[in-house]
Amino acid sequence: MKQLRYTLLCDGSSDRSLLPILTWLLEQYITGSAVVSRWADFRMVPSPPRALAARIGMAVELRPCDMLFVHRDAERASRSDRVSEIRKAQVESRNPRFPAVCVVPVRMTEAWLLFDEAAIRKAAGNPRGRVELELPDPREVERIPDPKALLHCLLARASDLGRRRSSTFPIRIAAARLAEMIPDFTPLRQLPAFSAMEQELRQLIQEKGW
Repeated sequence: MKQLRYTLLCDGSSDRSLLPILTWLLEQYITGSAVVSRWADFRMVPSPPRALAARIGMAVELRPCDMLFVHRDAERASRSDRVSEIRKAQVESRNPRFPAVCVVPVRMTEAWLLFDEAAIRKAAGNPRGRVELELPDPREVERIPDPKALLHCLLARASDLGRRRSSTFPIRIAAARLAEMIPDFTPLRQLPAFSAMEQELRQLIQEKGW
């Protein structure tokens, strides 16, 4: 079976949680090839580059692929500003015409993981828990000031360990595996940032004939 290999270049190691999301999205459109994901990990590289243009070039060299996803959290900037930043860096990179898609969650990656209650409970190690979680409206998650803090709070609450045992709860590990627990990311299509990324991806797939 044919393969379509993609590489994710992201801001930090915790943003690897985007991989299941991107794989799911690609599989909605790529039916004749197996989707293979790769993460551009610079942690073992001596003196890794800091400039985005250099990081884009190195990502493709370290993890050869058919297409590149370049992630930047919007944080305090607008999505359009981050996209412009990525495109400028792409032009300045070693391979400016390499197929690339901008991944710009608003405000950060964790905002795209706040909609699946069952997955949050599984990631917290308490799939049958009954404590009320009060998840935000999926349509409003891009407006949450600190989605990472909210996600960590929800995971801790879902674990239902109590005040004494909660101090030992591996919150970062739970957050890292959450995306792998989510089978369907369709609710994200309600979000403007996700929809814009999907539209960009569809256009690229059509241009390449994948």
